[in-house]
Amino acid sequence: MSSETDDLRGGLGRNLTYGLLEHLGRQIVTGAFAETPFPTEADLSEEHGVSRSVTREAVKMLTAKGLLTARPRQGTSVQPVANWNLFDADVLRWLLERKFSPELLRQFNELRAAIEPAAAALAAQTADARGLALIEAGFARMVAAEAGDDDGLNADIAFHLAILRASGNPFFAQFRDVVATALRTSIRFTNRIVGRTADLAAHGAVKDAICAGDPARAHAAMTAIIGDVMTVIATEQAHHHA
Repeated sequence: MSSETDDLRGGLGRNLTYGLLEHLGRQIVTGAFAETPFPTEADLSEEHGVSRSVTREAVKMLTAKGLLTARPRQGTSVQPVANWNLFDADVLRWLLERKFSPELLRQFNELRAAIEPAAAALAAQTADARGLALIEAGFARMVAAEAGDDDGLNADIAFHLAILRASGNPFFAQFRDVVATALRTSIRFTNRIVGRTADLAAHGAVKDAICAGDPARAHAAMTAIIGDVMTVIATEQAHHHA
């Protein structure tokens, strides 16, 4: 029995389920079952040395994420990509880890361009003292990171999530997992290409506009940040196709 199976058995039932979920999710997203049928619950249990109930739970979770579909008498099969729940943080993470794709990052930043400037404008109109404090704290972390006293990636993400929360709109706030997951890859990518961390002045302009209660300026400042990222991605894509 492999040490991986030992590890799978070693935890509590819930850890076993998440271990199997992670393993199967990555396999599905990387196309492991493109040519072969998805295994039965019995085969999965045997292969991974876990109980049928653990397997059933993991399959149920993958079905809820849109990756699998279970039909009576036809068994379980992998769903087409169009049916996957891209707003699920696990699915998005597996996609981003699968194979680095500037195309996927471009699509994600198109989504950001539709959401984050609007969230910034709303925050300028409606943010309460706590919301503004979170934005200030996120920016302060970015300043600290610039001086080497905080993690630049986490500080940048904290700033963007604070704005989603400060918008006061629960629908925008729910994008936090998607934004955090994809920003992690997006920021690493742009930093590697540009050779620097986030533009402090550009982020400061967003913060100042929100704190001044100026929605139009906040919208424009956030649009500029995402526009810069889109330019980096477009340039990189052009190099790939050249």
